[in-house]
Amino acid sequence: MKRCIAVLLTNNDTSPFAAHFPNDGQKVVLLLQPLRPDWTYEVVSVKDGVLPASPEAYDGYVITGSPASVNDDRLPWVGPLLDFIRAVHAARQPLIGLCFGHQAVARALGGQVARNAAGWGLGTAPTHWHATRPWMQPAQSTTTLMAAHNEQVTRMPEGAVCLGGSDFCPIGSMQIGQHIWTTQFHPEMPLVFMQALLGFLADKLDAETMARAHASLTNAADVPLFGHWMAQFFEHARKNKQ
Repeated sequence: MKRCIAVLLTNNDTSPFAAHFPNDGQKVVLLLQPLRPDWTYEVVSVKDGVLPASPEAYDGYVITGSPASVNDDRLPWVGPLLDFIRAVHAARQPLIGLCFGHQAVARALGGQVARNAAGWGLGTAPTHWHATRPWMQPAQSTTTLMAAHNEQVTRMPEGAVCLGGSDFCPIGSMQIGQHIWTTQFHPEMPLVFMQALLGFLADKLDAETMARAHASLTNAADVPLFGHWMAQFFEHARKNKQ
């Protein structure tokens, strides 16, 4: 069945570096469109204060990553986004959160997000899955995706289930009901972007973090697989809502 998916753009980076690449909303569309070409996709610029008219305005939502912090209440768009997440949850509309989106869901619904004492997750990172869900087909016990975060979920909301993680990021993925699924990582981020990002950050982060990030890129990201899981999640969530 045809779906209309809204990609909620939260990346507020307007630097010349960011301008060289598709924005994070467009990256999500480029991931999903080849897998479900009959669906329609709209990027909604949440970081500019735009939100859908109601949770029912679209068949599903993806919240992108962002260099912003979900704990930064000085940003005028963060509070309205958290309110919208609560409305989407109440309406049981399908929602996928990526990185910042994962953290925003946690904070909106009563969890906690904090700076990681171990430093930056940067480069590629594994998620070791504790459980396989119906939309995770073909099943895989560990997936690798791009990582770019120094905050992470430290306490899940009530009713959330941790589906997977790692020693560095224990709450790497959450499920809430049959309608919300989140990951700390970036299925939409191609290798060429991460390589460029590491170059951009070379003089901004410590040498050990950068060396670890570069070394991690020998591990290929499971991009098409995770894209399939995302599309299948939307189908599973809509089916279970009916």
